[in-house]
Amino acid sequence: MSGTIVDAIFARFLQGGQWGLPSDDPTDKDNFTSTLFMREPGQFRLLQPIWDLRLGHEDYVRSPLFPIVLSVLFYFGCVVPFTVFDLFGRNWNWIQKYKIQTDRVVTWQAVRNAMVLTTWNHLLFLLPVSVAQWVWTPDTQLPTVAPGLWEFCWQQYAALAIFDFEYFAWHFLHHKIRFLYRHVHSVHHHYSSPNAWVTQYLHPYELITVGIYTTTSPWFFSAHPLTQWSFMQFSILVSVDAHIGYDLPFLPHHWMPFWGGSIKHDMHHQKPLSNFQPFFNWWDRLLGTECPGQLAGGYRPKAMTDWEKERETSSSAAAPGQYGFDEPVMESKRF
Repeated sequence: MSGTIVDAIFARFLQGGQWGLPSDDPTDKDNFTSTLFMREPGQFRLLQPIWDLRLGHEDYVRSPLFPIVLSVLFYFGCVVPFTVFDLFGRNWNWIQKYKIQTDRVVTWQAVRNAMVLTTWNHLLFLLPVSVAQWVWTPDTQLPTVAPGLWEFCWQQYAALAIFDFEYFAWHFLHHKIRFLYRHVHSVHHHYSSPNAWVTQYLHPYELITVGIYTTTSPWFFSAHPLTQWSFMQFSILVSVDAHIGYDLPFLPHHWMPFWGGSIKHDMHHQKPLSNFQPFFNWWDRLLGTECPGQLAGGYRPKAMTDWEKERETSSSAAAPGQYGFDEPVMESKRF
C-alpha cells in the first residue's frame, strides 16, 4: 500500500468497511470502491474527510484569494478573545493570574491604535497585493487525495523552523542596524507591554516580509495545499501566542524545551536586544541573546534576575551611540 506509515497503521484498524478500506484488494482499480478515507486505490488518508470538505466549493477554494481570506479571518478570530480578557476581564482572576506584566494595564487607546494600523495596512497594502495575486496567479491545483498525516505534521514544523530562522536573521539585523530599527522595526516596539493586536502592529515593509516568509516556507517541500493553508493558520496562531501577554499553563513553552512563546517574546518587548527568535530559542541560545522569561503573575525566576545582573555591567559600559538590552531606540508613544 502506498501512503505514510502512520496512515497505513490506522488503515489496518479500519480495514473492511465504509470508514476505511474496501474489503477487497484496495489496489484493484477495476473493483475499487471509494470510501471515507480512500479516494484512490491504495491511497488511505486519515485527513481525507477534511480535504473532502472542499467538494462542491472548488471554484472558491482553488482561488489565490482563498488562503488570504482564510488567514485574515483566522487572525481576527484569534485576537478577539484576548481583547475581551484585556478590556473587560480585568477583574477575572481565573485569567488575570496568568498575566505576565501585572503592573501594566491594556487600555482601549493601546488596542485602538493597534487596530487602526492593522486595518490600515490590510486595506492599503495587503488588499492590493491580494488583488494582484488573484489576477496574475494561476488557480491552485487541487489533488483528489489528501496529504498523509505524518507528511502534514512534519512539513508544517519544518516550515516553521525555516520561517523562524528567516525572521530571526531579519529581526537581528533590524535591531543591530540603527537605521533599520529607527525607520522600520521600531513601529512594532511602540508597545513594551504587548497584547494580541500587537502581533500585526508592523511597518508595511515588515508585514509584507512576514507574509512572504509565511507563504514561501512550505514551498521547500512542495507541500500539499492543505498543508500550506494549515501552516498559514498555524503560524498565525503561534504568532498571536507570542504577543498575548499571558503565561497560560497549556502553552508550548511549558512542555517544549526549545520553544520561546509568550514569556520570551514579552521579554523581548521589555528588553529589545534579547530573544530575537519569534518561536523557538536555539539561535538565541547559540548567540547568547536569550533572556529568561518573566512568568505568570509577574514572577521573575532566579535565572531572570541573574541574567539582569550580568547585563547591568555591560549596559552601563556601552559606548556612546550604543544602547543597552532594555533601552529602545524609539521612545515615542510607548504602551
